[in-house]
Amino acid sequence: MCFSANASFGAGAVLSVIGIATVTRVNSSRQVFFAAIPFLFGVQQIIEGVTWLSFMHTDYADRQSFSVKGFLFFAHILWPVWIPLSMLLLEENPFKKRILQWILGIAFLLSASELYCLVIYPADADIAGHHIEYTIHYPKIYALCTEAVYVLVTLIPCFLSGKRKMWIFGVSLAITLLLSAVFFKLYLVSVWCFFAAITSGTVYYILLQNNQNEKLNPE
Repeated sequence: MCFSANASFGAGAVLSVIGIATVTRVNSSRQVFFAAIPFLFGVQQIIEGVTWLSFMHTDYADRQSFSVKGFLFFAHILWPVWIPLSMLLLEENPFKKRILQWILGIAFLLSASELYCLVIYPADADIAGHHIEYTIHYPKIYALCTEAVYVLVTLIPCFLSGKRKMWIFGVSLAITLLLSAVFFKLYLVSVWCFFAAITSGTVYYILLQNNQNEKLNPE
């Protein structure tokens, strides 16, 4: 599969529309963070589209630093916190809420350390094999220690959630991560975000299913 500026902008436009439609379906403020996931993925894909243009057209070259760091902000800092927070806000089971609170605490520490690295260490991107390879030049030992934590704080909350069909979102993230790690290892950050962005359309379906269930089974 070939990725390009058109793919990023196209995915960004579609997801932005899906995201806006999803947000309009919320029944309470607790659902907003979860409902906003497709829209935020759309914004991230549009930012990556700018990065593609910065390589293809000299007129956009001066925007590359901003777009690269903007994309990495979403990938390394926003998503590790946003996903567990969105699950916590939806959760009603007291025991699961306590576990999610601990996971969110770990996620905040992870994102804070990633923000520090993004500020202190240089970050760049390069096009190879029709993909964008992002690199933050921090110590390799740090990357090895944080990769597992990143996966845990973004995936476990989806399967821990007591909301109907939430496992679908978790499975889609897990499958796209596995495929990206196996077939696109060098471009994992870019490719997983692209696949995850596409599958985030399931958020609309999950939200509708839960709202319909609440109407049929009011407390």
